[in-house]
Amino acid sequence: MRVDAYATSLSWIPSESVSGWLRASFELGVSHYDEPPVDRVVGADAVAHLRADDRFRFANVLHAWAEFDEERPVEWGYAADSGLVMGATTVRVASVGATFAGYALPDLRPEPAVTGDAVTFGQTVGGRTGVPLPRPVPHPPFVLWQAPIVWTTLRLTLRAGRPAEVDLPGASAFPRHWVYGPDGALLLKSGLTDQKGWMDHSFGPRTPWGEQDAPALVVAAESELERRMSHDLMRGERPPQIRTVPAGDVVTRQGEPGAELFLLLDGILAVDVDGTRVADVGPGAMLGERAVLEGGRRTSTLTAVTPVRLAVAPAEAVDVERLRALAALHRREE
Repeated sequence: MRVDAYATSLSWIPSESVSGWLRASFELGVSHYDEPPVDRVVGADAVAHLRADDRFRFANVLHAWAEFDEERPVEWGYAADSGLVMGATTVRVASVGATFAGYALPDLRPEPAVTGDAVTFGQTVGGRTGVPLPRPVPHPPFVLWQAPIVWTTLRLTLRAGRPAEVDLPGASAFPRHWVYGPDGALLLKSGLTDQKGWMDHSFGPRTPWGEQDAPALVVAAESELERRMSHDLMRGERPPQIRTVPAGDVVTRQGEPGAELFLLLDGILAVDVDGTRVADVGPGAMLGERAVLEGGRRTSTLTAVTPVRLAVAPAEAVDVERLRALAALHRREE
């Protein structure tokens, strides 16, 4: 029996992930933010089409196969289209634009691990933009001209007669990384973008091409309904208020009054009900609808696991029928 599967990550720059002097250059139109990627990506050809449309900064396409004798793996390998797909960066000054090709680092592929009935493949890809990014850094040589390194590390496990398993064990702290499963559906997200940490540390030995990978904070992807609602909220007639919350602070407390809706833009929130932690949610999650629909009292406590950025909006900013559908979805997940 032959099993063949893809795992794919797309890495992109959302507007809420950029700060400081780098944000100023984006706001002036020197560079550009990215629209959220598509909900489904199936195969290397789909990634190539997205690259042509400038829909991501870089992609990790992990494509692998294994032959099984009943449940025992007997042969395996990486497919030829597995590897890095690097985007390009366009920089504009006044009306003049210049496109810089990215600098790709060698793909890193460890020998597949065979354990019992499973074969696990890993692949790290990355590089840096061709645009210079001069800055001071806290490590030798203390001043750098080149941009920091970006990367993702994907892991794909194949078994006979069972769905392939996908994970994101490592990634650069910037930009945002979306991971798609073998069926093409959006599966996982990196939970936090840390522009400063990335600029300060992601070069030399502090990368997979030096001495270390960086563990990724990973959360499950939000629902398609939440993605539609967040799109409408951020592009509505009344832009939401953007709020920054430090790690450890409580955003809402169960039982207290509340009538605001929250869209989590960046970071991870812990959800506690009756003192029990029931979930961790990440970017794209819509929260607070139950209080709006069920008497104005918060039904859970939300605590910032990491620093978070929230879009805060009044209840009337979102269609009430969608709020009811979201509440029903959250009840099923519970």
